[in-house]
Amino acid sequence: MYSPPLIDAIAEAEKLVAAAPFIESEADLLEGLQYLAGCVAACTHVAFDYDRDHPFLHSGTGPFTKMGLDNPDTLYFGTRVVPGREYVVTGRRGTTTDLSFQMLGGEYTDDNVPDSETAFDDRELDIAADGSFEWRIVPKSPAQLVIREVYNDWSAQRGTLAIARTDTAGTAPPPLTRELIEKRYAVAGKQLVQRVKTWLQFPQWFYNTLPVNTMIPPRLTPGGLATQYSSVGHFDLGPDQAMVITVPVSDAPYMGFQLGSLWYISLDYINHQTSLNGTQAQADPDGKIRIVVSDANPGVTNWVETLGHRKGYLQFRWQRVSRKMTEADGPSVEVVGIDQVPGVLPHYEHDKISEEDWRARIARRQLQIGYRMVG
Repeated sequence: MYSPPLIDAIAEAEKLVAAAPFIESEADLLEGLQYLAGCVAACTHVAFDYDRDHPFLHSGTGPFTKMGLDNPDTLYFGTRVVPGREYVVTGRRGTTTDLSFQMLGGEYTDDNVPDSETAFDDRELDIAADGSFEWRIVPKSPAQLVIREVYNDWSAQRGTLAIARTDTAGTAPPPLTRELIEKRYAVAGKQLVQRVKTWLQFPQWFYNTLPVNTMIPPRLTPGGLATQYSSVGHFDLGPDQAMVITVPVSDAPYMGFQLGSLWYISLDYINHQTSLNGTQAQADPDGKIRIVVSDANPGVTNWVETLGHRKGYLQFRWQRVSRKMTEADGPSVEVVGIDQVPGVLPHYEHDKISEEDWRARIARRQLQIGYRMVG
């Protein structure tokens, strides 16, 4: 009785996925359907568990609900806020590298990138000796609050976060009504279709117009994050090719590199090494980090796996920076045959890894994700 709008929206979203112009194989379609299932779960969660007058911080993006080239090093939390009401965000700072707060004046859509009304990191908060903090804000217009907890080391201690609206704290929402349930089903469906449309369109603006197999110099990340630079690109590699990316060891507290599929989501970063951050990446003796992006295993520590994807997205992020980043801080890119990798890595013997040590790296990723994201 209440679900036809959601059922219709799922059918529409499935058609959008099936008609994606970049699908070239059954594997591409299956990945899209898996992505769609995560979108359904996320949109249903937000629509049914969100209450305007009793907000809470939810995670609409995670290892199983991916969107927007989600960063494997980041936990995302957010809620909508209404103007003229006071909100208080409280928490206890963990040992993660960065904790940032952003107020977006709207939501991402397939024809809009919202402006950032407020963007800062925890250095602007008064944090007590025990790590506790409080931030109060009265929005002037409808907005979306986004909080990011960023790990440069996956073994760091996760913090705690909560939000309350001061005029409704200690009260409860009214009982459910037929009208409210009908509205929530409709909202979930609308958000689902918009979510799929948005992230199919987004790369067309910022990635696909760039020359293939290149990466741009570091730039302030579009969207207004106060202390984040990024370098982006897209790859097209054959099964016998490799991309060798060279980047200086950074003085930024956080540096992360990741691959994304054409669905504009991260690849499986739990069971495969499809991303590297400043702790995980091995630096060469000359102060450079050399990353090998390929499908075939080159036998080096900094192999980043394409998992059978011939095409996809490349992204570096630097966060909590205290200076302007320049082209010299960014990556250089070279595409070679997979058999040429040893010859183009000046410290190849230093970079090699055994099969046993590689398996230990993956096991460590799996364990740390379990501690950090699922628990």
